[in-house]
Amino acid sequence: MRMGKTRAIAAALALTLFATPASFALADDAETQELETQLEDLQKKAEEQQRKTDKLDERIGTVSEQLRVLSEDVKEAETEYREIAGELQATEMRIEENEELLAETEAKLSDKVAQLRGRIRNIYMHGQVNYIDVLFGAKDFSDFLTRMDLFKRVIASDTELVREVQAEKRVVEETRAALEKQRAYEARLAKAAEEKHEELLDRQADKNRLLAKMESDREVSQQAYEELIAASAEVERLIRASRYQYPGGGTGAMIWPLVGEITSEYGWRIHPIYGTSRYHSGMDIGGDYGDPILAAAAGVVTYSGWISGYGYAVIIDHGGGISTLYGHNEALAVSEGQTVAQGQIIAYCGSTGNSTGPHCHFEVREGGEPVDPMGYL
Repeated sequence: MRMGKTRAIAAALALTLFATPASFALADDAETQELETQLEDLQKKAEEQQRKTDKLDERIGTVSEQLRVLSEDVKEAETEYREIAGELQATEMRIEENEELLAETEAKLSDKVAQLRGRIRNIYMHGQVNYIDVLFGAKDFSDFLTRMDLFKRVIASDTELVREVQAEKRVVEETRAALEKQRAYEARLAKAAEEKHEELLDRQADKNRLLAKMESDREVSQQAYEELIAASAEVERLIRASRYQYPGGGTGAMIWPLVGEITSEYGWRIHPIYGTSRYHSGMDIGGDYGDPILAAAAGVVTYSGWISGYGYAVIIDHGGGISTLYGHNEALAVSEGQTVAQGQIIAYCGSTGNSTGPHCHFEVREGGEPVDPMGYL
């Protein structure tokens, strides 16, 4: 019996010994396969991220895209700075109003306290009046009623005076507390405004450095010019592909989109540093930031947004194959598909895109191709 048990135990041990490596091998295979699957997933994600990074680097690598990013940064910083500055101004006005209220209330409180002290001093000096003796010292019933009415008025006046003093003391305390909070908030706003203004200056400096490099670095300058030529071709494509067409006849009678000096004319011009000939597809009209840009003629907006090189731009179809473009705007006031009247504000002057200062780049196009705007103005 013992021999049988011993054999059974030995057999079981032998089976365990032989079976264990197989089970471990199966576990190792499963874990290895899972790790390999995870590794493949990670490699795919890494490759996808690299493709996105390469694409982003390619976009950021263009001068126009760098200017777009910097312009967006400047605009965002400027918007935030204006919001903080506006809130700071509003807080300063509230502080000024509360300071005036505090001064007026403290003056009233001082008068009321003086009156109340006078009443208390008068009662103290002359002793407490025995109202019963005064009332019953009346000559007749009419005199009694008169004295009763006077007592009521005196008591009511004293009570009201005490209430007014208490109420104005509360106003003074609440106003002082509000002023303390507002002054603390003002200090935080002033610091935030200063930081945001510094950030705005930094962003503008970054953009100015790139613009200066466009003028002084031959390679960058040439790249920017080629991108602008490509953008001009893109404008032509946008005009021809637009689904918006103005039903008017396109008579050609146009007004100036901005009153100002012509800083660069249409046509070929010589680069001031390199002496190379470059084509300018429109004319530049000098202005200041925020000046309204007007529609040169009635039409329908076929494009409103960012165009590489042109910055924030508006394209208007006037019918008869005639279109106009307004570039380098600070902000846009119209949207695609919108019908505009001659002289209507469509944008605001700025310096976005390939621009070294605020102006309106104005183009007239026939069938999508640029022509001299002076023939229409």
